[in-house]
Amino acid sequence: MSELKIKSYETHVLGTPWRNITYLILTTEEGLTGVGESRVVGRTHSVIELLKDTERHFIGKSAHDIEALYERFTLDDFNVPGSEAITAYSLVEMACLDLKAKSMNVPVYQLLGGKLRDKITAYANGWYTVEREPVQFAAAAKKVTKDGYKALKFDPFGKGNLELTRAEFNKSLDLIVAVHEAIPKDTQILLEMHGRFAPHQALEIANAVYDLGIRPGWIEEPCRPTDLQGHAFIRSKSKIPVATGERLYTPKDYKELFEKDTADIIQIDPTNFGVWQAMKLIQTAETHSKMIAPHNVGGVISTLAGIHLATACRPFKILEHFNDYADKHVKQAADWYPEVINGEFQVPNKPGWGVTLNLDFIKANPPAMNDSIILDPGLNMFKKDNWHEREQKQ
Repeated sequence: MSELKIKSYETHVLGTPWRNITYLILTTEEGLTGVGESRVVGRTHSVIELLKDTERHFIGKSAHDIEALYERFTLDDFNVPGSEAITAYSLVEMACLDLKAKSMNVPVYQLLGGKLRDKITAYANGWYTVEREPVQFAAAAKKVTKDGYKALKFDPFGKGNLELTRAEFNKSLDLIVAVHEAIPKDTQILLEMHGRFAPHQALEIANAVYDLGIRPGWIEEPCRPTDLQGHAFIRSKSKIPVATGERLYTPKDYKELFEKDTADIIQIDPTNFGVWQAMKLIQTAETHSKMIAPHNVGGVISTLAGIHLATACRPFKILEHFNDYADKHVKQAADWYPEVINGEFQVPNKPGWGVTLNLDFIKANPPAMNDSIILDPGLNMFKKDNWHEREQKQ
């Protein structure tokens, strides 16, 4: 078996109006390449600079030794790892998995335990880039179902923060009702709250939605992501399941989640937790009867990482997908993209992630810069009325 000793690395950033997608390419001494990807929220420049600071953790090391890689990123620096460090680790780990699988001529999911399913159920996000009015939301939702999706997610709560005014509370419910009435009865609605609310407000919304006869698959991140006690309070009283986890970065964060019985659905993001690390955590989630719905707001590698993780994951529920509606151009970042057909991804069988990056395209679509600093546009969803429109490229 090849040693897969890492010789060099390079980073590339694909820009969009509201998100940057960061790619890491590792090259081994034999000339084999592996790719990782992450959408870094507001910290693209920081993560890339951190990779420079920590290249001693992976340059000259073997891509086979993923457990040692995690130890170096989380222990050897005698520091407490946060979102930037774990995202940097995840980029390297994903590229290592790509290298390992390519060297063995197998898909990545074969390194995670093998194939449990041939198709991966997906839900649509990013589709409601329209005026925040019921008629507009309803029309956009109809298109999603015509495209074959059997589930969709949206945040109808404007720039809500802790509490909504009565007018905004009622408008949000009107938007939910409009979407519910516009789509087939067997289409699953998922309600995104983006960590907006105080627990009492999130619970009031959940109860109001349930009393309207609407049965969402979940309410997502109803209060601040680290307020796991607040999530546990909502879960204990809500008739709608609770989902969270996309902004938890370490096993310790999840330890508290399990101890407090905080959620029904775990939304681990392999691009800021690690694919291998996520697979280990999923085993614990299963012992607590939690289902897994990987968070995926990235491009081709992020989507493939979610697919491969879901392929080998026993308690899998559903996988998020943006790129049919928001920034479709990100699909061109590689020579192939896994498309959703009738609401499902087909599980690929190509070695590694199964794609080659289109570096010319990525370089032709750079992020916004200020001198040498990469800027992160973000959404500003607590201040901006029309954040959900995502300033789409035409």
